Amino acid sequence: MDDLVHEFKSDVRDEDGHVYSARAMGRQRKGTTVWEGWLEFSPRGGGGVLRKSPIETTQPNREALVYWASGLERVYLEGALERAITARSEGRARSN
Repeated sequence: MDDLVHEFKSDVRDEDGHVYSARAMGRQRKGTTVWEGWLEFSPRGGGGVLRKSPIETTQPNREALVYWASGLERVYLEGALERAITARSEGRARSN
């Protein structure tokens, strides 16, 4: 089950100027104690699609994942948003 790890206070903008709120999510890998984390982006004002980055980190436990997320800065979030947009575009291209 996916777990909300951290909600970021500052918004993130994509190259086109769209504004997103960001949150760190995580889950424990099946059969292990390892946690994996990613970032999700929701457009401000609604009417858009949630963007999900690829797995950004793996950590030995949930506490370490929370610590990782709490140290992320805006520049990292901007890069993760671009990775999320790119991953989604590539996924659409592969399904055609």
